[in-house]
Amino acid sequence: MKRPITMPVLSDTMEVGRLVRWLKQPGDRIRKGEVIAEVESDKAVMELEAFDDGWLAGPLAPEGSEIAVKQVIGWIADRPEEAQGESSPVEPAAPEKAAPPPAPAKPAAPQKAPEPAAPETAVSPVVAAALEPRREDDGGITPLARELLAELGLSPDAVSPGPDGVIRAGQVLAAALAPPAPDLRHAPSHRVERPSALRWKVALNMTRTTATPQFRVTTTADLEPLRDFAHDRQWSLTLLLARACALAVAAHPLFNQVWTPKGLARFERIDIGIAMDIGEGLVTPVLRDAGGRPIEELAEDWRILKDKVRRRRLQPQDYEGATFYLSNLGTFPGVRQFDAIVPLGASAILAVSAADASGQAALTVSCDHRVVFGADAARFLDTLVTRLQHPEGLVRS
Repeated sequence: MKRPITMPVLSDTMEVGRLVRWLKQPGDRIRKGEVIAEVESDKAVMELEAFDDGWLAGPLAPEGSEIAVKQVIGWIADRPEEAQGESSPVEPAAPEKAAPPPAPAKPAAPQKAPEPAAPETAVSPVVAAALEPRREDDGGITPLARELLAELGLSPDAVSPGPDGVIRAGQVLAAALAPPAPDLRHAPSHRVERPSALRWKVALNMTRTTATPQFRVTTTADLEPLRDFAHDRQWSLTLLLARACALAVAAHPLFNQVWTPKGLARFERIDIGIAMDIGEGLVTPVLRDAGGRPIEELAEDWRILKDKVRRRRLQPQDYEGATFYLSNLGTFPGVRQFDAIVPLGASAILAVSAADASGQAALTVSCDHRVVFGADAARFLDTLVTRLQHPEGLVRS
């Protein structure tokens, strides 16, 4: 018997994954928990472990191919001889047992009049989209998506397909509710190219933030004391900025909560998400308990996180769940001031620009106005600037 290995769901928003490479070949003995392949999600490359003992069997999904989640990428065979040939479809369900012989006939009881059938319940398009099976027709559009396109009067060209290139009902509904797409009919000749999975994910996340009512407050700070302190003690400047943010948030707890439909969620720990550019996109590794732990522990965590970013090995627990965010473009000398967008799940993000000739740098905090008001942001920035100008207080336990 052969059991299917499927493309795992590595995040809540993952629709497809890329099979990076196989670490085992058909016919190889594998043990439960052993790493047999590497799979790339929209954020990182992760190890795929065998779910049971057996022998790896083909056909295997080609390395480098993109595959929808929960689709078969290989097989585990119970016996070595089964691993040598082509695999069969998923094992069918066990045949039904034969029905027992009928009991002796009894005198028929009076029959009740049949009750009228219950009226059919209409299913909303949103529910239908959620229940839609993952299949596609020869045009890359699922049948339900075609029905919705016709009903809503939308052209397929106005709908962005999913990461696997298929238009489903969910994408049609999203297009119907989204702002108008750019009209390129009179634009120069062009071709549409799909972005990488990472850029796609960032674009979706940024689109979802448009419902957040945001405002921004900017101040300036002399960062030379912080830079000198970081240089003398050989601490990471980004690490010290994150620490300063965490201590300022601790002094202003409004910044460590987020708006939800049921009310304000107040976090019991300050986790700082730090925006990092990796060329093809943006990731936000998170320093946990950045205000309460010794700076030495945070420094080691930051070293590990940066190494994971470099090797594309971040796990969801490494980049999800920040309560406050930091974006530092101070390494680009020409950036004098910029605004950052508040990510979902937090109420504020700090944008740090490059210092001018006098050492002054613009600090801009973007805030969710449902949680934080202008005076709150001003007081937060005052506390932050004080922390930055007295960096020795950042490394105390």
